[in-house]
Amino acid sequence: MTDTCQSLSVFGLGYVGSVTAACLAGKGNRVVGVDIDAGKVQALESGRSPVLEKGINELVQDSRKAGRLLATTDPTRAVCESELSIVCVGTPSEKNGRIDLSHLKRACEEIGKGIAQKKKYHTVVFRSTVIPGTTESVLIPELEKASKKRCGADFGVCYNPEFMREGSAVADFFEPTVTILGASDPQHSSMLRHLYEWVPGKVFETTISTAEAAKYVSNAYHALKVSFANEVGTFCKKVGVDTESVFQIFTADTRLNASAAYLLPGFAFGGSCLPKDVRAFTYRAKEIDLRLPLMESILPSNKEHIERAVEAVLRSGKRKIGVLGLSFKSGTDDLRESPLIQLVKRLLGEGCDIQIWDQNVSLGKLVGSNRRYIEEVIPHIGSLLVQDLKDVVTSSEVVVIGTREADSSTLAYCLHENQTVIDLVNLDKARRLSGKMHYEGICW
Repeated sequence: MTDTCQSLSVFGLGYVGSVTAACLAGKGNRVVGVDIDAGKVQALESGRSPVLEKGINELVQDSRKAGRLLATTDPTRAVCESELSIVCVGTPSEKNGRIDLSHLKRACEEIGKGIAQKKKYHTVVFRSTVIPGTTESVLIPELEKASKKRCGADFGVCYNPEFMREGSAVADFFEPTVTILGASDPQHSSMLRHLYEWVPGKVFETTISTAEAAKYVSNAYHALKVSFANEVGTFCKKVGVDTESVFQIFTADTRLNASAAYLLPGFAFGGSCLPKDVRAFTYRAKEIDLRLPLMESILPSNKEHIERAVEAVLRSGKRKIGVLGLSFKSGTDDLRESPLIQLVKRLLGEGCDIQIWDQNVSLGKLVGSNRRYIEEVIPHIGSLLVQDLKDVVTSSEVVVIGTREADSSTLAYCLHENQTVIDLVNLDKARRLSGKMHYEGICW
């Protein structure tokens, strides 16, 4: 193992803290574990792990024998004898769902008192899971209050979320897929960067709030996947389908199903498949007396996202709207259940003056069902189609980008001061429009 030879203090010897302390000591660092629970401290001092986890006892025993792993109930001593403090105390839920920050605030007070007695620069790293914004709005002020010193000048603060699963935490620590170093200044994370020089996988250096959010997004998605699998399994069992075979097939598709596909925020889904199939799935579940709350929430959530786009346009206070794109997906002329059509309908109902450009959708090009759909179902929208992109952009006060096929150079040339651009498709940053116009992404 790589010998990084840093002197660390780990606050909180629960599950995350014990694994973090043992693994970092195993990597050659001198680690002092800190906890108010004398029993946990005594266990570690005796060469035993305070928590049950595969592989951790061996790490604790080896590091104790080598003199690299210690434990104490004295936080000031731990801070004064270390260069970097890692905070792993719990953030349990209160009755109303809000996280309880009392343990973290107490840790900040203790660490701050220790920093107050130090002449050398100290780094504080939070691993506890907190809502985005907590570190900068709550924890740093607590450290500054207790230490009477300033973050950035006298000490640094980073956020380094953990992604360890109980039962495989030691392996997860040593072989992380990603490592996130959150800091307001790259200089603040220099010591943390050195501490993790050995890690495999991708290292992300980002802001503190982004690092905090990444942890919550990961956990929410894991919960979503568990609930999705359970609801689908329940449905399959009820209708007499082999659940295990279904998921064996489902997870074999690593291009769309078990992948990053569809995980880029953008506009609502539509088309001939997704809305229809979710609707049929939930209808059949009701027929057989199954309540599947997750499945039932998908279409209302999608509808709510369309409403957010409507609100973004109306919030501008302008009424001349240019909509770029009408089909449900860029590069197609398919209008079936297009969320852009729903957007246009809502804006028309609010009295907006609308022009639409879509290079794949015009009565001159369309044939078959798409042509009949415009002529019979949405003739009032079909009449708003304009063939020239420049005409739509220059005459609009608000430009709604609903397709990736609008030429960025044409947009840059035609857009002018005081226009509002609402991006629904999450254009690549290199293609996003700059200038005096107001740019807004629907959810970024």
